[in-house]
Amino acid sequence: MRFKTATSRVLLLDYDGTLAPFTPDRERAFPYPEVPELVSKIIRAGTRVVLISGRPATEVLFLSGIRPQPEIWGSHGKERLQADGSYQVDPPSPEHQVALRTTAQSLHALGLSSQMEIKAGGIALHWRGLPFEQREPIEVKVRSLFGSTAKEHGLHVLPFDGGLELRVPGKNKGDAVSTILAEAGSGVAAAYLGDDQTDENAFRAIKGRGIAILVRPEPRPSVADIWLRPPEELSQFLRDWLKACGAENEAAGRPSN
Repeated sequence: MRFKTATSRVLLLDYDGTLAPFTPDRERAFPYPEVPELVSKIIRAGTRVVLISGRPATEVLFLSGIRPQPEIWGSHGKERLQADGSYQVDPPSPEHQVALRTTAQSLHALGLSSQMEIKAGGIALHWRGLPFEQREPIEVKVRSLFGSTAKEHGLHVLPFDGGLELRVPGKNKGDAVSTILAEAGSGVAAAYLGDDQTDENAFRAIKGRGIAILVRPEPRPSVADIWLRPPEELSQFLRDWLKACGAENEAAGRPSN
């Protein structure tokens, strides 16, 4: 990336597992300590920051603590919450809505309501933090339920770190990245930071336009260009980005004059 000659700068960030460590209580998945302040400074320094998450967009807004409000693409790109508060959503077809609603009722009947997450265009079932003897029977039941529903209604089953998601076909994180980069035009300096398999589409989408960065405690096979270990290397990357924007005092943690 050539910051000095770039016409604009775009920083694209996954949330869970990237800006925030995984936690069994997904409602308390707050970012690593330095992250909200650093990302907020990057926004104020003129970078377009976009959070791209599998979570609903409003959840990411609440948990991130980043101010001013960044742009957020939720539900793997099916929701778009602009920095000015305007909101767009790509709703499922009536048939898919019925299939998702029926699946949610089945999960409720299995006693899994507390581990179920309803999204725009999908249902995620979380088992992170459960001991193996509890997780295994849940996983077997959910894989069977999601698999049969997907086959019957043309949906997709997507594993993620700590659970399984049933999702309608359509947009993914890569589509969100492609749209954002097209809006930015040529000459943009861009990077995408993500951690799990759902981020691989985004890594592919940014190839040739910016840097794909894998953020996780241990490396894994990926098309990403580089690997960062959170939280220290993640925070250092954000400080380096801020410094490259010309905000040396902000990057060093000192107030600008």
